[in-house]
Amino acid sequence: MAQVLSSIRVEPIDRLRRLRRTEGLRALAREISLTPEDFIYPLFVRPGRNVREPISSMPGQFRLTVDRLEAEVEEIVRLGIRAVLLFGLAERKDPEAREAWEENGLVPQAIRRIKAIAPELVVITDVCVCAYTDHGHCGIVRDGRVDNDATLALLARMALAHAAAGADLVAPSAMMDGQVRAIREALDEAGFVDVGIMAYSAKFASAFYGPFREAADSAPRFGDRRSYQMDPPNAREALREIERDIAQGADIIMVKPALAYLDVIRRARERFDHPLAAYNVSGEYSMVKAAAQMGWLDEERAMMEILIAIKRAGADRIITYFAKEAARRLRR
Repeated sequence: MAQVLSSIRVEPIDRLRRLRRTEGLRALAREISLTPEDFIYPLFVRPGRNVREPISSMPGQFRLTVDRLEAEVEEIVRLGIRAVLLFGLAERKDPEAREAWEENGLVPQAIRRIKAIAPELVVITDVCVCAYTDHGHCGIVRDGRVDNDATLALLARMALAHAAAGADLVAPSAMMDGQVRAIREALDEAGFVDVGIMAYSAKFASAFYGPFREAADSAPRFGDRRSYQMDPPNAREALREIERDIAQGADIIMVKPALAYLDVIRRARERFDHPLAAYNVSGEYSMVKAAAQMGWLDEERAMMEILIAIKRAGADRIITYFAKEAARRLRR
């Protein structure tokens, strides 16, 4: 029997390994590619002057004062990244999030500064009030619960302040029903018909937001956000959320987080033709950083593999804290 087996010679005709043999061949056969233009880089702006404050749970990320934006923006542009997503930190918090819609508030100041430095850089602003309310929730709280409809006017005012300062896109992330429509109508009525909306359409109540809450000082003071952010098991509901945002005027739709919801990104890509963004969130970023610091994985390879997976799932654009590192890697 052993003699018979040794005489059998298997010669497969279809050898998939042929195109994996060298980097040149692998590049030739590659189905997905990344470019710096795929990335949107989140920026945190904080009150004060001349501060570049490290975020301890997100190594390599910083809170910047407006006067420290110049070097950061110039680096982003030099790396070929075309868009940033701005988050503001409040100096004074209150139940009505009044600082969120001030025309000369922190985010409007940052928008004007960025546009003065790099007019071509697309500026997107997060429109949510969790960083501005003293209770840390994403809307007006009445009788212990977030009042959806009362919050809509607040979000619209915030979007108007950002549009007036020069934002290209506003990005409502509060997960209030009707927020896209309220903002679209307010923008149009004020003459900002060219300011687009990137909607956080399918935003899940995720444990992966933990480091962000330190970065934006936005952790809720009581309860959690599961009554308005999506329940993680629900993929079909995510498609309903996206469908409604499109009907209300969203120009770009989004799935957040990305890595644990690749199936939702794929379903959204197959069903909708709108530009699709995915948010590679803080927890996904920090896990890779922490594991790399322990020597448990190759940080650069893990970073690129994650970003490729998000794009392969169907995302057109990836909001990621890895944007600068990935852009440097791609330019080598």
